[in-house]
Amino acid sequence: MWSVLKRGLGNLAPRDTDELAAMVKTKLKRMQYHPTLLDGFIAQTGLILRPP
Repeated sequence: MWSVLKRGLGNLAPRDTDELAAMVKTKLKRMQYHPTLLDGFIAQTGLILRPP
């Protein structure tokens, strides 16, 4: 997940850590709305998710 996030941050130039944190938060929020992307991350770990 971090490698995908890093790619999007490569061309940004935040002025301080607060701005960087806001950018990361925004990008993570966008990832949240792509369930297939998140499913792919989980699949790569080899974990099996079962409903409770």
